[in-house]
Amino acid sequence: MAKLEEYIPIVGQATIDDLRLLADRLKDKLVQHINSTPVGGGVAEILSCMVPLLRELGINTRWDVIKGGEQFFEVTKKFHNALHGRKEEISQRDFDIFMDTSNENIREIDTCGDIVFIHDPQPIALIKKKAQNKWLWRCHIDVSEPNQKVWKFLMNFIPNYDSAVFSSPNFSQKLPIKQFLISPSIDPLSDKNKDLPQETIDAVLRKYNILKDKPIMTQISRFDRLKDPVGVIQAFLQVKKYIDCQLILAGGTASDDPEGIKVIEEVKEKAKQDKDIHILLLPQNDIEVNALQRASTVIIQKSIKEGFGLTVSEALWKAKPVVASNVGGIPLQIKHKYSGLLCHSIEGAAFAIKQLLNSPEYAKKLGENGRENVRNNFLLTRHLKEYMLLFLSLYHGEDVVYL
Repeated sequence: MAKLEEYIPIVGQATIDDLRLLADRLKDKLVQHINSTPVGGGVAEILSCMVPLLRELGINTRWDVIKGGEQFFEVTKKFHNALHGRKEEISQRDFDIFMDTSNENIREIDTCGDIVFIHDPQPIALIKKKAQNKWLWRCHIDVSEPNQKVWKFLMNFIPNYDSAVFSSPNFSQKLPIKQFLISPSIDPLSDKNKDLPQETIDAVLRKYNILKDKPIMTQISRFDRLKDPVGVIQAFLQVKKYIDCQLILAGGTASDDPEGIKVIEEVKEKAKQDKDIHILLLPQNDIEVNALQRASTVIIQKSIKEGFGLTVSEALWKAKPVVASNVGGIPLQIKHKYSGLLCHSIEGAAFAIKQLLNSPEYAKKLGENGRENVRNNFLLTRHLKEYMLLFLSLYHGEDVVYL
């Protein structure tokens, strides 16, 4: 893990000084993060970078993960999809399974933090253990049009928290508690985002038998229907009619997402052995993800729904031109025709990709603008500062100034 001083060349000394000043006011507090998986997905990725830095700042910080069996995670995946607005059949049995596992976690997890920070719906029922400590609920997903049956169920718990945190103003809901808007972030010095030598990039391409003889389009995401990998293939096939190119669909699965393997099979079926489509089920190897993004000509993020889409900021940080769906938190990261191109359909994605492949100077400029936007708005240091201000607000209320 990088040390705080290593961020100074990227964000400046003043930013690090601000973090230390805020941390000094929190040194008598224990901050406890709780989520549903230690690896896979954006939440685990952010916490794996953030927790060590909070500790380096002198804030006593721990990270706990709830337990759950196959049935529980099948239910929470249904909840996840339903909260994104996808049609799901939710039964009373689903709610019973959720509560049975939640009650086990309530018995087993020691919620000892002065500040207990719950991430997403899976551990939300732990609020039943609230005592004199402060509790935060962080919603990382797009709940702009949630399934009302599931949302009403979550409302049995949300009002008992001290505050809720959302990634975009579009996700805000009418709640009886304070709400904060804090965007996720990337770590510019992590294995996934740090600079790589060309020989490392070339070695990863050789490993997966990918040649550099034609432009490379890439989408890196969990194999999840909401990421629309089948739609990416359809857009690629439209582009390929006019431009000889290749597609990489790369990603993994998360322990709390049982649908992943089914989606991979659907993707393979759609690809139909096309030699220009590379479907890579990656292990948890951030260097390989980094190398594949840096080797790409255009990065795609054709999500149907998206809480934020960290892969967009990852690509922009590498100054890559990005074509992404105009959904969820993606428009926070991309200003259309300035720091990337937004699309609304398969046809729109194909048109945008062709435009970038035919106009390399334009594509380069979009990538450069995107990198500066990420530097100013979506790096881990900004995220740390806003979280610490949030923690202080729990104790000082109106005395905290949000910058």
